[in-house]
Amino acid sequence: MATNYNILIMGASYGSLLASKMMFGGHNVTLVCLPAEADLINAEGFRVRLPVKGRKDPVEIDSRKLPGKVKAAGTGDVNPKDFDLIGLAMQEPQYRSPGVRELLDAVAKSRVPCMSIMNMPPLPYVKRIPGLDYEALKPAYTDPTVWDSFDPATLTLCSPDPQAIRPPEEKVNVLQVTLPTNFKVAKFDDEKHNEIIRKLQADIEAIRFDTPEGKIELPVKLKLHDSIFVPLAKWSMLLAGNYRTITKDGMRTAQEAVHTDIEESKSVYNFVFDLCVKLGASPSDLVPFEKYAAAAQSLSRPASAARALQNGAPNIERADKLVQLIAKQKGMSHPAIDAQVALVDARLEANRKKAAA
Repeated sequence: MATNYNILIMGASYGSLLASKMMFGGHNVTLVCLPAEADLINAEGFRVRLPVKGRKDPVEIDSRKLPGKVKAAGTGDVNPKDFDLIGLAMQEPQYRSPGVRELLDAVAKSRVPCMSIMNMPPLPYVKRIPGLDYEALKPAYTDPTVWDSFDPATLTLCSPDPQAIRPPEEKVNVLQVTLPTNFKVAKFDDEKHNEIIRKLQADIEAIRFDTPEGKIELPVKLKLHDSIFVPLAKWSMLLAGNYRTITKDGMRTAQEAVHTDIEESKSVYNFVFDLCVKLGASPSDLVPFEKYAAAAQSLSRPASAARALQNGAPNIERADKLVQLIAKQKGMSHPAIDAQVALVDARLEANRKKAAA
């Protein structure tokens, strides 16, 4: 008998990519988002455009044509207990906003298995990494108290490796995938929860998309891994690429951040790689620099953190600071990382002063 899960995803922008895959597999998804966005998705569904190897134009997945159903709702309209799995797909600073904070707390208390697809690993997930002083990592979080009610055993991390943007000329229910890699999810402590992920993985694996030339396989899969360190492969990429798209007075593309000074990029990347190994990762859990540098050639936009800073955001996800603080606990530091963290601190400070003026 087919099992159809009901899945709640907080965050409709990036969340719609994972939602499209789950709905293709026959599962139903509720997206929590802003009212205007919810009205649009409820009226017209959403579209995800995916580049496919060997095809000139991207494939467009229209949520209205999928076997699973989508509905969009506000933070006050959902009860986490009604769902089999909950996805966290907002940026870390958003979890402290009114409404979102209360829903996150209800998610934590529901003990429904919860999978984060944030760049910034939630604090309870970091607690699954043994041997750290977790108290000392709190300054990296916008508001660490929003995570207080979570049991680390019910929370896992899924590396948000696929890159996607909302094309500025389109409505907010369109998502364009720019780098179609896989979501890599670490297993839960509870086997019962892992069964849900395995089923989703198999259903997504089986997807075939109808084209005039016949059925084709689509990129962006969900892959379950035994090691809790696999999603941390993203850390090296964030620190060598994403955060280095932030410059003193503006921003640059990820391609420029990585390739302008390839030696420094490699040095930062391998420093974070070595830190992950020191925490307990096996080198095979991680991605070698050469593979990342090749993928970065196609990253022709600044990272979302850089765009948010540029737009005056008073808070952004601080995975850069989290990695710096974890390294410090292991007696490690890197001058380029320290300089970048200081630069981001200064630019956030300037944004906050401006907002307060």
